Amino acid sequence: MAIEKVKAHFRKYGMEDRIRELDMPSATVELAARALGCEPARIAKTLSFLAEGHAVLVVAAGDAKIDNARYKAQFHTKAKMLTPQEVQELVGHAVGGVCPFGVNEGVEVYLDVSLKRFDTVFPACGSSNSAIELTIPELEKYSGYAAWVDVCKGYGENGGF
Repeated sequence: MAIEKVKAHFRKYGMEDRIRELDMPSATVELAARALGCEPARIAKTLSFLAEGHAVLVVAAGDAKIDNARYKAQFHTKAKMLTPQEVQELVGHAVGGVCPFGVNEGVEVYLDVSLKRFDTVFPACGSSNSAIELTIPELEKYSGYAAWVDVCKGYGENGGF
């Protein structure tokens, strides 16, 4: 089970006890925000793409949407989301619990700047009813991210940047 992989990942840092397993589903931004009692924008959703034959994860704010032109400029390919089966095979987590922790070897993780406006965010932890609250520096540390990117639109008080 993917949540066990995530727990093992955080166990290395003595942080396994910070994972919250919720009594209600958190598989979508709206459900997660309701279950956690936070604004939807603070849900750090992990979007899965295929780029040059391997999985690329973009962790973005809950109110952000991929901007196809920015994505293509960053990754030099069209934004092609993985199918649920591809997500399971290539990333190692099922849709609804995808996160940047405990992923399969070779998966590249990027953090979108839409997250930088928050002190803490809530990414999933490998299941459709789990999350962890992390500061942005903690998200950087534990996600093993490759780089910050600016590939989203439609977020923030002004409707986007």
